[in-house]
Amino acid sequence: MQKKYLLEISVESVEAAFAAERGDADRIEFCADLSVGGVTPSAELISAVRGQVHIPIFTMVRPRAGDFVYSDAEFAAMKSAIASAKKHGVDGVVLGILGEDRCVDVHKTRELVELAQPLPATFHRAFDECINLPQALENVIQTGAKRILTSGGAKNAFEGASMLAGLVAAAGDRITIIPGAGINASNIAQVAKVTGAREFHSGLSTALPYGSHEYGRFEEEVGKLARHLSQMNCT
Repeated sequence: MQKKYLLEISVESVEAAFAAERGDADRIEFCADLSVGGVTPSAELISAVRGQVHIPIFTMVRPRAGDFVYSDAEFAAMKSAIASAKKHGVDGVVLGILGEDRCVDVHKTRELVELAQPLPATFHRAFDECINLPQALENVIQTGAKRILTSGGAKNAFEGASMLAGLVAAAGDRITIIPGAGINASNIAQVAKVTGAREFHSGLSTALPYGSHEYGRFEEEVGKLARHLSQMNCT
């Protein structure tokens, strides 16, 4: 039976990725330095995690922390990171570029999305920095990205659930909306109910601090999320 719901977990180490897999995550978002929202991990780390983890891995393509307006040199670095990620066997990439006007840079983002093909691209939470989220949705669709990771412009997905529901409805079958930020075992069922989303993202920062080496606890928290979704898959 095909799952109705899918769980993506963001991690920054091989150990955390392996713990997420053991906890029954469906997909990994692999980053460096999650404390700043995640940046591009090294080729060595990507190779290491690909060698240990068997579930799909989407890797972050973000040259630095801070805003999402990039120089020509940073844009070139993103292209190189995509080529490297493809070489190391990842299953997708996570990226996003904005203009100075806080709107999606459709042209540059589309260039990266096309470079990543046949791998799918997720437009990350740069989306939440946009002034007009319904318009940003249409712009991201124009880039060819397959998913948008978003909190609905709010501090977390629970608070942004109403906006997320609107985005899910507007997106239809054109693109997948992934609620993320602050999702944990206490609220994932409610976020799913309100938003109508089918994929969910969590870094579990509300349960464990970034950089924690308590991988047993991390696995346990992932397992709680997975069980909630599994129960909903059966209803």
